[in-house]
Amino acid sequence: MNVGKTLVAVLTAAALAGCTTGFNIDQVKKTEPQGDAFTRALVGQYKDLAAYEADDMYDWRDAEFFAQKGLRAQRGEAVMPETLDGWNIPAQRVGELESARSDMMAAFDKGAKNKVPELAARAQGRFDCWVEQQEENRQPDHIARCREGFYDALGEMQAAVKPKPEPEPEPAETKAEPEPEPAPEPEPQPEPAAPESVTFYFGFDAADVREAGAQKVNTIAQAIEANPDLTVSVTGHADRAGPADYNRELSLKRAQNVRDALTAQGVPADAISVAARGESEPAVATEDGVREQDNRRVEVVLQ
Repeated sequence: MNVGKTLVAVLTAAALAGCTTGFNIDQVKKTEPQGDAFTRALVGQYKDLAAYEADDMYDWRDAEFFAQKGLRAQRGEAVMPETLDGWNIPAQRVGELESARSDMMAAFDKGAKNKVPELAARAQGRFDCWVEQQEENRQPDHIARCREGFYDALGEMQAAVKPKPEPEPEPAETKAEPEPEPAPEPEPQPEPAAPESVTFYFGFDAADVREAGAQKVNTIAQAIEANPDLTVSVTGHADRAGPADYNRELSLKRAQNVRDALTAQGVPADAISVAARGESEPAVATEDGVREQDNRRVEVVLQ
Protein backbone atom coordinates (compact mmCIF):
# COMPACT_ATOMS: atom_id res chain seq x y z
CA MET A 1 0.00 0.00 0.00
CA ASN A 2 1.34 3.43 -0.91
CA VAL A 3 2.32 5.46 2.18
CA GLY A 4 0.31 8.47 1.00
CA LYS A 5 -2.69 6.26 0.33
CA THR A 6 -2.44 4.72 3.79
CA LEU A 7 -2.41 8.18 5.37
CA VAL A 8 -5.47 9.13 3.32
CA ALA A 9 -7.21 6.02 4.57
CA VAL A 10 -6.49 6.83 8.22
CA LEU A 11 -7.59 10.43 7.94
CA THR A 12 -10.81 9.62 6.10
CA ALA A 13 -11.91 6.45 7.90
CA ALA A 14 -14.05 8.33 10.42
CA ALA A 15 -15.67 10.45 7.72
CA LEU A 16 -16.58 7.36 5.71
CA ALA A 17 -17.99 5.41 8.64
CA GLY A 18 -21.46 6.92 8.58
CA CYS A 19 -21.97 8.01 5.00
CA THR A 20 -21.99 6.48 1.55
CA THR A 21 -19.07 8.42 0.05
CA GLY A 22 -16.40 10.77 1.41
CA PHE A 23 -16.35 14.51 0.93
CA ASN A 24 -13.47 14.45 -1.57
CA ILE A 25 -15.12 11.70 -3.61
CA ASP A 26 -18.32 13.75 -3.86
CA GLN A 27 -16.32 16.88 -4.67
CA VAL A 28 -14.36 15.31 -7.54
CA LYS A 29 -17.55 13.83 -8.99
CA LYS A 30 -19.10 17.31 -9.11
CA THR A 31 -16.02 19.15 -10.35
CA GLU A 32 -15.83 20.60 -13.85
CA PRO A 33 -12.22 20.20 -15.07
CA GLN A 34 -10.35 23.45 -15.65
CA GLY A 35 -6.86 24.51 -16.74
CA ASP A 36 -4.94 23.55 -19.85
CA ALA A 37 -5.92 20.60 -22.04
CA PHE A 38 -3.68 18.12 -20.21
CA THR A 39 -4.91 19.19 -16.77
CA ARG A 40 -8.57 18.98 -17.82
CA ALA A 41 -8.04 15.50 -19.24
CA LEU A 42 -6.07 14.37 -16.15
CA VAL A 43 -8.78 15.57 -13.78
CA GLY A 44 -11.27 13.58 -15.86
CA GLN A 45 -9.10 10.44 -15.55
CA TYR A 46 -8.96 10.65 -11.74
CA LYS A 47 -12.62 11.60 -11.56
CA ASP A 48 -13.53 8.41 -13.44
CA LEU A 49 -11.19 6.27 -11.32
CA ALA A 50 -12.60 7.64 -8.06
CA ALA A 51 -16.18 7.08 -9.21
CA TYR A 52 -15.42 3.53 -10.36
CA GLU A 53 -13.71 2.54 -7.11
CA ALA A 54 -16.52 4.05 -5.03
CA ASP A 55 -19.64 3.13 -7.02
CA ASP A 56 -18.64 -0.18 -8.61
CA MET A 57 -16.00 -1.64 -6.30
CA TYR A 58 -17.03 -0.06 -2.94
CA ASP A 59 -13.32 0.53 -2.33
CA TRP A 60 -13.49 3.78 -0.38
CA ARG A 61 -9.77 4.08 0.35
CA ASP A 62 -8.70 3.89 -3.29
CA ALA A 63 -11.63 6.07 -4.33
CA GLU A 64 -10.50 8.70 -1.83
CA PHE A 65 -6.89 8.39 -3.04
CA PHE A 66 -7.82 9.03 -6.69
CA ALA A 67 -10.29 11.77 -5.69
CA GLN A 68 -7.53 13.67 -3.90
CA LYS A 69 -5.22 13.41 -6.93
CA GLY A 70 -8.01 14.74 -9.14
CA LEU A 71 -8.73 17.69 -6.84
CA ARG A 72 -5.04 18.52 -6.56
CA ALA A 73 -4.78 18.61 -10.37
CA GLN A 74 -7.91 20.78 -10.48
CA ARG A 75 -6.21 23.26 -8.13
CA GLY A 76 -3.29 23.56 -10.53
CA GLU A 77 -0.81 21.34 -8.69
CA ALA A 78 1.63 19.26 -10.72
CA VAL A 79 0.29 15.74 -10.12
CA MET A 80 2.77 13.08 -11.17
CA PRO A 81 2.23 9.40 -12.06
CA GLU A 82 2.69 7.06 -9.10
CA THR A 83 6.17 5.85 -8.21
CA LEU A 84 6.52 2.30 -6.90
CA ASP A 85 8.05 3.32 -3.56
CA GLY A 86 5.81 2.08 -0.76
CA TRP A 87 3.46 0.06 -2.98
CA ASN A 88 3.33 -3.65 -2.28
CA ILE A 89 3.83 -4.74 -5.89
CA PRO A 90 4.66 -8.42 -6.54
CA ALA A 91 8.40 -8.64 -7.15
CA GLN A 92 8.03 -10.18 -10.60
CA ARG A 93 5.93 -7.20 -11.76
CA VAL A 94 8.15 -4.37 -10.52
CA GLY A 95 10.56 -4.38 -13.47
CA GLU A 96 7.86 -3.96 -16.11
CA LEU A 97 6.11 -1.21 -14.16
CA GLU A 98 9.35 0.71 -13.66
CA SER A 99 10.19 0.41 -17.36
CA ALA A 100 6.65 1.48 -18.33
CA ARG A 101 6.84 4.58 -16.12
CA SER A 102 10.28 5.45 -17.53
CA ASP A 103 8.93 5.24 -21.10
CA MET A 104 5.97 7.45 -20.18
CA MET A 105 8.15 10.10 -18.48
CA ALA A 106 10.48 10.13 -21.51
CA ALA A 107 7.49 10.89 -23.76
CA PHE A 108 6.37 13.61 -21.33
CA ASP A 109 9.88 15.14 -21.52
CA LYS A 110 9.55 15.25 -25.32
CA GLY A 111 6.43 17.44 -25.03
CA ALA A 112 3.62 14.88 -25.08
CA LYS A 113 1.54 16.86 -22.56
CA ASN A 114 1.37 19.76 -25.02
CA LYS A 115 1.31 17.85 -28.32
CA VAL A 116 -1.20 15.12 -27.36
CA PRO A 117 -2.62 16.13 -23.96
CA GLU A 118 -5.51 13.65 -23.89
CA LEU A 119 -3.23 10.69 -24.73
CA ALA A 120 -0.73 11.84 -22.09
CA ALA A 121 -3.44 12.12 -19.43
CA ARG A 122 -4.89 8.73 -20.38
CA ALA A 123 -1.45 7.12 -20.11
CA GLN A 124 -0.97 8.57 -16.60
CA GLY A 125 -4.46 7.58 -15.46
CA ARG A 126 -4.17 4.05 -16.81
CA PHE A 127 -0.70 3.68 -15.24
CA ASP A 128 -1.96 4.69 -11.79
CA CYS A 129 -4.90 2.32 -12.25
CA TRP A 130 -2.46 -0.48 -13.19
CA VAL A 131 -0.30 0.17 -10.10
CA GLU A 132 -3.32 0.16 -7.77
CA GLN A 133 -4.79 -3.01 -9.29
CA GLN A 134 -1.39 -4.75 -9.37
CA GLU A 135 -0.93 -4.11 -5.67
CA GLU A 136 -4.31 -5.68 -4.91
CA ASN A 137 -3.35 -8.54 -7.29
CA ARG A 138 -6.78 -10.16 -7.04
CA GLN A 139 -8.50 -9.45 -10.35
CA PRO A 140 -6.37 -10.36 -13.42
CA ASP A 141 -8.94 -8.95 -15.84
CA HIS A 142 -8.89 -5.55 -14.10
CA ILE A 143 -5.07 -5.53 -14.10
CA ALA A 144 -5.01 -6.43 -17.80
CA ARG A 145 -7.54 -3.72 -18.69
CA CYS A 146 -5.50 -0.99 -16.97
CA ARG A 147 -2.21 -2.33 -18.38
CA GLU A 148 -3.44 -2.60 -21.97
CA GLY A 149 -5.06 0.83 -21.78
CA PHE A 150 -1.72 2.24 -20.65
CA TYR A 151 0.27 0.60 -23.45
CA ASP A 152 -2.25 1.66 -26.12
CA ALA A 153 -2.00 5.30 -24.98
CA LEU A 154 1.79 5.08 -24.61
CA GLY A 155 2.32 3.70 -28.12
CA GLU A 156 0.25 6.44 -29.74
CA MET A 157 1.89 9.09 -27.55
CA GLN A 158 5.41 7.92 -28.45
CA ALA A 159 4.57 7.95 -32.15
CA ALA A 160 3.23 11.51 -31.84
CA VAL A 161 6.41 12.90 -30.25
CA LYS A 162 8.91 11.01 -32.40
CA PRO A 163 11.07 13.56 -34.30
CA LYS A 164 10.42 13.78 -38.00
CA PRO A 165 13.47 13.20 -40.24
CA GLU A 166 15.17 16.29 -41.62
CA PRO A 167 14.40 16.89 -45.32
CA GLU A 168 17.31 16.28 -47.66
CA PRO A 169 18.89 19.48 -49.05
CA GLU A 170 17.92 20.51 -52.56
CA PRO A 171 20.69 19.78 -55.07
CA ALA A 172 22.56 22.84 -56.31
CA GLU A 173 21.50 24.00 -59.73
CA THR A 174 24.05 23.52 -62.48
CA LYS A 175 23.93 24.91 -65.97
CA ALA A 176 23.73 21.95 -68.32
CA GLU A 177 25.27 21.90 -71.78
CA PRO A 178 22.74 21.74 -74.62
CA GLU A 179 21.98 18.16 -75.49
CA PRO A 180 21.12 16.77 -78.89
CA GLU A 181 17.45 16.16 -79.42
CA PRO A 182 16.68 12.71 -78.10
CA ALA A 183 15.18 9.95 -80.18
CA PRO A 184 11.48 9.29 -79.61
CA GLU A 185 10.93 7.18 -76.50
CA PRO A 186 8.50 4.30 -76.29
CA GLU A 187 5.17 4.86 -74.60
CA PRO A 188 5.75 4.95 -70.83
CA GLN A 189 4.33 2.02 -68.89
CA PRO A 190 2.52 2.76 -65.66
CA GLU A 191 4.67 2.28 -62.58
CA PRO A 192 3.51 -0.47 -60.24
CA ALA A 193 1.94 0.87 -57.08
CA ALA A 194 4.38 1.14 -54.20
CA PRO A 195 3.70 -1.35 -51.44
CA GLU A 196 1.60 -0.02 -48.57
CA SER A 197 2.71 -0.82 -45.05
CA VAL A 198 0.93 -0.86 -41.70
CA THR A 199 2.65 -1.32 -38.32
CA PHE A 200 1.14 -2.91 -35.21
CA TYR A 201 2.74 -2.26 -31.81
CA PHE A 202 2.75 -4.61 -28.82
CA GLY A 203 3.22 -4.41 -25.07
CA PHE A 204 6.31 -5.76 -23.35
CA ASP A 205 6.44 -9.58 -23.49
CA ALA A 206 2.97 -9.55 -25.09
CA ALA A 207 1.70 -10.95 -28.40
CA ASP A 208 -2.02 -10.07 -28.33
CA VAL A 209 -3.23 -7.56 -30.94
CA ARG A 210 -4.33 -4.46 -29.03
CA GLU A 211 -7.70 -2.78 -29.33
CA ALA A 212 -5.97 0.09 -31.14
CA GLY A 213 -5.02 -2.36 -33.92
CA ALA A 214 -8.62 -3.27 -34.79
CA GLN A 215 -9.00 -0.30 -37.16
CA LYS A 216 -5.72 -1.24 -38.87
CA VAL A 217 -7.01 -4.78 -39.42
CA ASN A 218 -10.23 -3.38 -40.95
CA THR A 219 -8.25 -1.06 -43.23
CA ILE A 220 -6.12 -3.93 -44.55
CA ALA A 221 -9.16 -6.16 -45.05
CA GLN A 222 -10.94 -3.42 -47.03
CA ALA A 223 -7.87 -2.93 -49.24
CA ILE A 224 -7.75 -6.67 -50.02
CA GLU A 225 -11.48 -6.74 -50.72
CA ALA A 226 -11.07 -3.85 -53.17
CA ASN A 227 -8.05 -5.47 -54.86
CA PRO A 228 -8.02 -9.29 -54.48
CA ASP A 229 -4.71 -9.53 -56.37
CA LEU A 230 -2.82 -7.97 -53.46
CA THR A 231 -0.62 -10.17 -51.29
CA VAL A 232 0.13 -9.55 -47.63
CA SER A 233 3.47 -10.12 -45.90
CA VAL A 234 3.36 -10.15 -42.09
CA THR A 235 6.73 -9.84 -40.30
CA GLY A 236 7.10 -9.98 -36.52
CA HIS A 237 9.81 -8.21 -34.50
CA ALA A 238 10.87 -7.95 -30.84
CA ASP A 239 13.01 -5.61 -28.77
CA ARG A 240 16.34 -6.70 -27.27
CA ALA A 241 15.08 -7.44 -23.75
CA GLY A 242 15.36 -11.18 -23.15
CA PRO A 243 17.14 -14.08 -24.91
CA ALA A 244 17.36 -13.97 -28.71
CA ASP A 245 15.70 -17.39 -29.15
CA TYR A 246 12.78 -16.39 -26.97
CA ASN A 247 12.39 -13.09 -28.82
CA ARG A 248 12.28 -14.92 -32.17
CA GLU A 249 9.44 -17.13 -30.90
CA LEU A 250 7.67 -14.07 -29.47
CA SER A 251 7.97 -12.18 -32.78
CA LEU A 252 6.55 -15.21 -34.62
CA LYS A 253 3.59 -15.37 -32.23
CA ARG A 254 2.91 -11.68 -32.80
CA ALA A 255 2.95 -12.17 -36.57
CA GLN A 256 0.67 -15.20 -36.32
CA ASN A 257 -1.83 -13.28 -34.17
CA VAL A 258 -1.96 -10.46 -36.73
CA ARG A 259 -2.46 -13.04 -39.49
CA ASP A 260 -5.31 -14.63 -37.51
CA ALA A 261 -6.93 -11.22 -36.97
CA LEU A 262 -6.77 -10.58 -40.75
CA THR A 263 -8.25 -13.96 -41.70
CA ALA A 264 -11.03 -13.39 -39.15
CA GLN A 265 -11.93 -10.27 -41.19
CA GLY A 266 -12.08 -12.23 -44.45
CA VAL A 267 -8.54 -11.91 -45.81
CA PRO A 268 -7.73 -15.22 -47.57
CA ALA A 269 -5.11 -17.21 -45.66
CA ASP A 270 -3.29 -18.14 -48.88
CA ALA A 271 -2.70 -14.43 -49.60
CA ILE A 272 -0.74 -13.99 -46.35
CA SER A 273 2.90 -14.89 -45.71
CA VAL A 274 4.32 -14.85 -42.18
CA ALA A 275 7.94 -14.28 -41.08
CA ALA A 276 9.72 -13.64 -37.79
CA ARG A 277 12.85 -11.54 -37.32
CA GLY A 278 13.13 -11.60 -33.51
CA GLU A 279 15.44 -8.84 -32.31
CA SER A 280 17.64 -8.87 -35.46
CA GLU A 281 16.06 -5.90 -37.31
CA PRO A 282 15.22 -3.20 -34.72
CA ALA A 283 13.47 -0.03 -35.80
CA VAL A 284 15.46 1.77 -33.09
CA ALA A 285 19.03 0.61 -32.36
CA THR A 286 19.51 -0.20 -28.66
CA GLU A 287 21.94 -2.05 -26.43
CA ASP A 288 21.19 -5.68 -25.62
CA GLY A 289 18.60 -6.05 -22.86
CA VAL A 290 16.94 -2.65 -23.49
CA ARG A 291 13.15 -2.47 -23.82
CA GLU A 292 11.97 -0.28 -26.71
CA GLN A 293 8.31 0.14 -27.71
CA ASP A 294 9.09 0.87 -31.38
CA ASN A 295 10.88 -2.49 -31.74
CA ARG A 296 7.95 -4.54 -30.38
CA ARG A 297 6.03 -4.53 -33.65
CA VAL A 298 4.58 -6.40 -36.61
CA GLU A 299 5.02 -4.85 -40.06
CA VAL A 300 2.36 -5.65 -42.67
CA VAL A 301 3.17 -4.89 -46.33
CA LEU A 302 0.55 -5.04 -49.11
CA GLN A 303 1.83 -5.36 -52.68
